[in-house]
Order: sequence, then C-alpha cells, then structure tokens
Amino acid sequence: MIILGYLLAALVGISLGLIGSGGSILTVPILVYIMGVDPVLATAYSLFIVGSTALVGGIQSATQKRVDFKTVLIFGIPSIAAVYATRLWLVPLIPKEVATIGSIVITKPIALMLLFAVVMILASVSMIKPGKKQATDENLPMQYNYPMILLEGSLVGVLTGLVGAGGGFLIIPALVLLAKMPMKLAVGTSLFIIAAKSLIGFTGDLQGSEVIDWKLLITFTAFAVVGIFGGIFLSKKIPGEKLKKAFGWFVLIMGIYIIIKELLFPAGGGH
Repeated sequence: MIILGYLLAALVGISLGLIGSGGSILTVPILVYIMGVDPVLATAYSLFIVGSTALVGGIQSATQKRVDFKTVLIFGIPSIAAVYATRLWLVPLIPKEVATIGSIVITKPIALMLLFAVVMILASVSMIKPGKKQATDENLPMQYNYPMILLEGSLVGVLTGLVGAGGGFLIIPALVLLAKMPMKLAVGTSLFIIAAKSLIGFTGDLQGSEVIDWKLLITFTAFAVVGIFGGIFLSKKIPGEKLKKAFGWFVLIMGIYIIIKELLFPAGGGH
C-alpha cells in the first residue's frame, strides 16, 4: 500500500504539471485511504506536498516566461493571509463532534473529508464543462478586476486552509475570467500562488501540537516533484482540454466515493 501511495504521489505531480491544478484533490484521499494518515493531519501534509511541488513547477514556468508576478501578488497576498489564519485559528476551533444525523456522528475528520468531497465535485464540474476560456487572445492587455481578484483570493485561501487543497481549480478560472489571462500563463501563475499559500499555510500547522512524520512527507513530496516534470513534458504533447475533461470525471468519481465512504463506512480509512 505504501508503494502504491508513492506511485500515486507521482500522479499528483503529473496533474499539477499538466493542468496546473488537481494535485491537492488527489493528495488528501491518497494520504487518508492509502497511507492511513489522520484526515486533519492529511490536510496539513497536503499543503506541504502540493506547495513544494507547485513551487518547482512554478519556477520551471517562470523560466519559460509563463508567470505574471503582478497577479501572483494581487491574488496571493489575501489568499496567503486567509490560509494562515484558517490553519492557525479556524481549524483548531472545529469541535471533535460536528453534528449527529440519526445514528451517524459527524466527527471533525469526517466533516473535513465531506467538505473536501463537495469541493472535489464542484471542481470536477468546472473541469468537465466545455470551456469558453480559450477565446482569450494571447496578445490582449491584461485587465485587472481588483476587488473581485482580492475577494476570490481570500475565499480560495479559507477553503485551502480548511481542506488542504491548493485551489488551482478555483484560481485558474478566476485568472482567466477576472484578469483575462491566457490559459498557459494562468497555469504558471496559479502554480506560484498555490506554492506560496500552501507552504505559508503549512507553517500555521507547525505551531500546533501535531507530530509530523517528516520521512513520509519528504518521500511523498519527492515523488510528486518527479511527477511534475513528467506533467510539464506531457503538457506539450496532449491537448489541455481533453485532459482536463478526463481528469474532471476522475475527480467527480473520487468525490462521490469519499461521501459514500465517510457517511456509510466511517470506521476505516485511518480515522
């Protein structure tokens, strides 16, 4: 199972390299269901893994002039502040037992996994829907809708903090629609934003009482980093839209699986 987990870690990197998102959507379920990591801790590990992998991909994109650093700042600063605050103050405030529905007790780990599954399903829908985004001309000047970008940055930050997701699937549409950014530039810029807010969000966890398994964390991250180079290489060969749609279906199935598993079979899966 551990070997399978590390092989799937490479898939996390490939997905980040190919479509600039999806890494964290895969990371948390792999850590929880295959590596047996507690869901609350898995969201913290995910921030480190996805942040480190996205940073490598972001640097690679920057060397190809596919990163808009002005946007990284406008979107990134509110987003980073929101992630850090969420990890440090909001996550510890969530009670051990969130709710009871009939005979089902929704504990904090189950609640986080359910929220995560909902995010996955919403993300999958945005990936499966045919994109009108490609209409953006590469040569048009960027248009910044500052209030919307700041608001979206903050919301993505809170969500990232709660479920340990990098939020690329939210950031990329936001950049394309709100800053009128070409897709390839949006992917590179998204990687930098994901890296910054995920790694800073993770430092919010280091101040908590959690014991971190650094060996597992570093090994998993190393496999994901190898994967991102594969993803960047493949992105030159495969049309992005086809790939995004296939990935969207995969994420949708995973999201439904998590909801069924957490509500009907909550005892297993490392809780």
